[in-house]
Amino acid sequence: MSAAEAGGVFHRARGRTLDAFSAEKEREWKGPFYFIQGTDPQFGLMKAWSIGDCDNSGDEWGQEVRLTEQAVQAVNKLNPKPRFFVLCGDLIHAMPGMPWRKEQTADLQRVLRDVDSEIPLVLVSGNHDVGNVPTPETVAEFQQTWGDDYFSFWVGGVLFLVLNSQFLYNCSGCPALKQAQDAWLDQQLRLAEQHRCRHAVVFQHIPLFLQSIDEDDNYFNLTRAIRRELADKFARAARESPKRAHQGRGYGPRGRTVTAETEKDGQMAPSEQWEVPVPEDGGQQGILPTRCHVICR
Repeated sequence: MSAAEAGGVFHRARGRTLDAFSAEKEREWKGPFYFIQGTDPQFGLMKAWSIGDCDNSGDEWGQEVRLTEQAVQAVNKLNPKPRFFVLCGDLIHAMPGMPWRKEQTADLQRVLRDVDSEIPLVLVSGNHDVGNVPTPETVAEFQQTWGDDYFSFWVGGVLFLVLNSQFLYNCSGCPALKQAQDAWLDQQLRLAEQHRCRHAVVFQHIPLFLQSIDEDDNYFNLTRAIRRELADKFARAARESPKRAHQGRGYGPRGRTVTAETEKDGQMAPSEQWEVPVPEDGGQQGILPTRCHVICR
């Protein structure tokens, strides 16, 4: 199912925004709300992982289908409804050009059709969606299938930014696309400052870091140079705030609280647990699931 064919099912990001929300109506702070964040449905991974062949296998994904169906049912039962449901990448397991990619995509789209129509989907690209080394062709395929790979939208006075983190991991196959995203992100952070938004929240597949901003480079984080560059960029955008949050790490009971490392007076240190609902006064707390960063004022 292409983006055009599924137009009545999903609100695809187009023109670097998500038309499920009106920017004019949503820029104003209107009190607390919440959203649901998930990641890596990755149809095809579980069998491949179990047999130790994650690079070439992935010909079965019935277990992933059942788990994703359960997640959709749980989200649909929530009352009040979340403002949106974001999936932070690795939507399927088959890399671009690999067998089973079309079939995994079709099955995931079939399952996601059952998400309540009043809960918009926000879809983030991961390495299995655009490739470990993305190219203009793999990015175009993602856009055709799922929508824009980076975009922004407003909800309840909060500016949400979605990034293609593969550009930050290895852009050797598409340097011009990475430059375009960099310029766009700078423009969006200026917009956040101009509108004095209470919070700006960033979604991406690869987190800046897992434990500490100075940790060693590995497969699951961005390089030190890139994470410092991004952290400094986010900190500058939040320079009037005494707390500058970079990455959520860990969940409390039923996912309702998270802990975060914050920057204060130039030092990184663990912060207190932050409640998931955004507070009524728009204070310094925010939503900080893994692979999500919040810029607070």
